[in-house]
Amino acid sequence: MDLDEVAAAVVARRPAWQQAGLAVEPVTWRDASAPWPQRLETDRSKVTDPDSVGIHLRGAPETELHIVLYRGGWADVDHLVSLDDPGVIPAPAMGSAEAFETLLDNWVARVFGFRGPADQDEVPDAGQ
Repeated sequence: MDLDEVAAAVVARRPAWQQAGLAVEPVTWRDASAPWPQRLETDRSKVTDPDSVGIHLRGAPETELHIVLYRGGWADVDHLVSLDDPGVIPAPAMGSAEAFETLLDNWVARVFGFRGPADQDEVPDAGQ
C-alpha cells in the first residue's frame, strides 16, 4: 500500500470536507524504524519508514471519524456520532490506494452524510 498516495487523496478531499463543515486534522505518520514508543508525526519528511497514516475528521456537534491505515492494507476505523454512540466500522483488506479512497468516501458518507463535492449543496449540517 502506498501511504503517500493515500495521504495525497486525503489532502485532495480536504477543501470539500472543510466546505461541508468538517474539521480536518493533519495526516499523521508513524515510522516503523523509530524507537518505541513511536511518535506520530505530521511532517512526512521526519518519517523514513512509514507504516501507517492517521486521518481524523470532526463534525458538529460531537461527530468524529478516526482512521488508521497500515501499509499492509488493513485499517482501524472508529467513529463517534455522539458521546453516547461510539463505534467501529469493519474495514476489509485493501490492496491499493484507490481501494482505500473508495472506502474512505463511504466511511465519510456513513458518519457525516457527505459523499463528495456534488453533495455540498445537499448537506447543510455535516454533523447529521
